[in-house]
Amino acid sequence: MSQPIITCSPDILGGTPVFTGTRVPVQTLLDYLEGGETIDDFLEGFPTVKREQVIAFLEEAKARMVASAS
Repeated sequence: MSQPIITCSPDILGGTPVFTGTRVPVQTLLDYLEGGETIDDFLEGFPTVKREQVIAFLEEAKARMVASAS
């Protein structure tokens, strides 16, 4: 993706990390997944977030976790 996956701005939800171009907090995706919901469930509830954003976020999180474990 050419633009950032997430953004933080004091003007959007008080600086809460959100998916770029939306007002959907990244934490909401994590809450869905933690609760046993699927990515499709999340996307259905938050149509402003694109599947590519979710996949890119999860891939970045995975890469950071693997790197920190090394």
